[in-house]
Amino acid sequence: MDITGTDGAGGRIEAASPSDLANSLGAKATGEWLEIDQARVDAFAEVTGDRQWIHTDPERAAAGPFGGPIAHGFLTLSLLPSLIKGLIAIDGLAMSVNYGLDRLRFLQPVPVGARVRAVVELASAEATARGVRAGYRVTVEIEGAAKPALVAETITLYVPE
Repeated sequence: MDITGTDGAGGRIEAASPSDLANSLGAKATGEWLEIDQARVDAFAEVTGDRQWIHTDPERAAAGPFGGPIAHGFLTLSLLPSLIKGLIAIDGLAMSVNYGLDRLRFLQPVPVGARVRAVVELASAEATARGVRAGYRVTVEIEGAAKPALVAETITLYVPE
């Protein structure tokens, strides 16, 4: 996978129904770039109460360890639904529910002003009594960076109509 930001967005993980999702194992999709601006970081700090200066004080952060303000790791994580929107299309759904995370690693901070995007790969699809539990490998890339911001193994429960 290219994480340098040189390849374009594209692809979509599709299934005619939740039970057909297993036929798409290994499918990948890449989202559009999203800029992380200071206003978004400040709003996240306000909502969560995490107003640490490395996120909210650009002047002080410029002299700090990252050379400027950085996004909260949990802000980047919270953007996953937005970053993968439109990348997964499953027909015949009553609803989908975030089921959890099996693994999450924050690998590199996201500087304010940077652009990020998600690359998602369908890793598993298991039938359950309530529907299909799907596992995805999600990588949030930082445009122009050699390492991603985060990698996560997310789980979604798809409930059929």
